Amino acid sequence: MNRHNIITVYVKELKHSLRDRRTLLSMIIIPTFVIPALTYGVGKIATKVIAEAREETPVVMLLPGGDSPGVVAALLRSRTMKIVPASANYRQLISDKKIRAAVKLPAGFEAGLKAGTAESVLILYYEGELKSSLAAGELDRFFRDLRDQTVKARLAEHQLPASLIKPFEVKRENVAPPEKVGGNLIGGLVPYLIIILCFTGAMYPAMDLTAGEKERGTMETLLCSPVARGDLVLGKFLMVLTGSLSAMLLALTSMGIMLFVMGALMTGAGGGRAAGVAVAAAQAHSASATLPSIDPDGILGVMALVLPVAVLFSAILFTVSLFAKSYREAQSYVAPMTFIVILPAAVGLLPGIDLNVRLALVPLLNLSLVCKEMLSGVWHWSYIALIFGSSCVYAGAALALAVKMFNREDVIFRA
Repeated sequence: MNRHNIITVYVKELKHSLRDRRTLLSMIIIPTFVIPALTYGVGKIATKVIAEAREETPVVMLLPGGDSPGVVAALLRSRTMKIVPASANYRQLISDKKIRAAVKLPAGFEAGLKAGTAESVLILYYEGELKSSLAAGELDRFFRDLRDQTVKARLAEHQLPASLIKPFEVKRENVAPPEKVGGNLIGGLVPYLIIILCFTGAMYPAMDLTAGEKERGTMETLLCSPVARGDLVLGKFLMVLTGSLSAMLLALTSMGIMLFVMGALMTGAGGGRAAGVAVAAAQAHSASATLPSIDPDGILGVMALVLPVAVLFSAILFTVSLFAKSYREAQSYVAPMTFIVILPAAVGLLPGIDLNVRLALVPLLNLSLVCKEMLSGVWHWSYIALIFGSSCVYAGAALALAVKMFNREDVIFRA
């Protein structure tokens, strides 16, 4: 192995890649600008949609309730709902989103309420549909208030205190530090993004430096040079690894800057309505209105564990692309691998999956799980060592396979 030859090949491939528009798109443009812009745009649209749904007065159908005039009158006076007359096809209307929900009062509900024998109220809605769920929530809130008022009135009739049915309050207090709360909330998403970015960043350089060179007819010229095959492989591999790490680092840096600026704007005095919406969203996820934070040391730990995974991706993509005769054929080989990468990374996002010895040996899933812990400030050193070691073994095996395949003439010049 000649270090000078490896560096020469690497610099040559780096210059070529920086002149290639597809590589520039995958390494720099998309990670730095497109992904953060899409993340910001999707978040802004989602916030706007939810805000508009909350501001809309839901249309609610009141099913037979003629023997409960007091309850019906209270519903009609509500400013948070628009009550419409009953219709026989109310189920279809809810499914078609013509109305958001319906409420069915049992016969003699108001009389039963006074006598203490009222039956259940049925709320019908479209599960999974945002506006219908909000309407059902308003109805649920209305009847809970009605229930509380009824209980208080009965207690007052018997000259009993309201504390009789509610003798004490139950409060919750968060004892976990902010970085653990933030790591638990978004810690699973960070390694998921890192894995996807590492894979996509290596994808296009790997295809261009193997199948692309075959298609352009430059592979034969390169093999005629007085450079050992192993040096050629390592030089090209380092370029693929550069693409993988560059895409990940640029995307995370760009998104970090974007989140920092957004956080500064939301916490500033001029935040206005946007700050109010952001604070309300944060309150929905935690008891406090502070933005989630993660352990900064955890970020460094994630970066260290990502390195062997980036090597693994780069070597595998290089080897797979080497079998293709053209760039398009390489795309057909590499594209399905995206799903193989996404699946274990997505499993790490699921709640209730804890890291253990067996999962620590599963590629990608182990990274997703341990990074979530590290970003929360929890360091399982035995698992971290096992994951890093196993990832290095997988990466070394993949790189050895890439060197072996590059030395096979039937692979390089496959008919």
